[in-house]
Amino acid sequence: MKILEDLKLLNRIGGASNKIIYWNVGLFAIPYIVFGLLSLFNIQIDFLKYVSLSSNPIDLLWKPWSLFTYAFFHSGFFHILFNMLILNFSSRLFLNYFSQKQFLSLYFVGSLFAGIIYILSYFLFPSLAHLQVSLVGASGAIMAILFAAATYSPLTEIRLFLFGNVKLWHIALALIVIDLVQLPLENTGGHLAHLGGALFGYLYIKQLQNGNDLAGWFTKIVATFVNLFNPKKKTPFKKIHKNYVAPTPKTASKIVTKDKNQQQIDEILDKISQSGYDSLSQEDKAFLFKAGK
Repeated sequence: MKILEDLKLLNRIGGASNKIIYWNVGLFAIPYIVFGLLSLFNIQIDFLKYVSLSSNPIDLLWKPWSLFTYAFFHSGFFHILFNMLILNFSSRLFLNYFSQKQFLSLYFVGSLFAGIIYILSYFLFPSLAHLQVSLVGASGAIMAILFAAATYSPLTEIRLFLFGNVKLWHIALALIVIDLVQLPLENTGGHLAHLGGALFGYLYIKQLQNGNDLAGWFTKIVATFVNLFNPKKKTPFKKIHKNYVAPTPKTASKIVTKDKNQQQIDEILDKISQSGYDSLSQEDKAFLFKAGK
């Protein structure tokens, strides 16, 4: 029970990037465990077939959801490990400058754009025209987030263990070069999807600086969808006669209390980022659990 409470607490205090990582890890681990157990009874199910993005657009007729689901599934342990490490790194940079909603919108729309580039590449390039393959992985969306941060703040310095301090645009350039070098070797469509995600991240920031949010439409659709299932309850109008009372010092004290609570939350979150969740005391965990309600 304590483990479940701790997981619920982490979900409450975690930001959008943490939730995306949780979903990616869960959608990787759970199917492999379930279908791995089923294989012991000679039940073989290729579940990736139903969530991966096919290079053949006709397959979208029977699995249109794959334009989004492919970015939440991975083909192997090292595939998801590397992607989640880069996602954690990229999201921290992006969220220094932008909101949680913008992060979520960019992740989904960036993956959509990368997926479209992936499908189009099998029509535009003759060497790929005869192939029919499928794509899974969050790399396209991650590249969109990383390149958005690099476009907005290219001179941000990052300390790498082996190379010392490097600028963010150096890392972005190195990833582009890696994808370009590997284009003729293997997973050509996947590398083109990476480049598509990077391109969208660049365009997203440039348009945002001009006042246009390329991913804003996704935020509006999600908000509309949520409001359909969570309508606001209308309270009956009541006419109340109340004498005016001047504000008392008690009101000011509430504001101070709220600021102290927020300050305590920030201090605890700093502990988590520096030493991990296990470093928290029982009092800290209890305070966060109460604050998350």
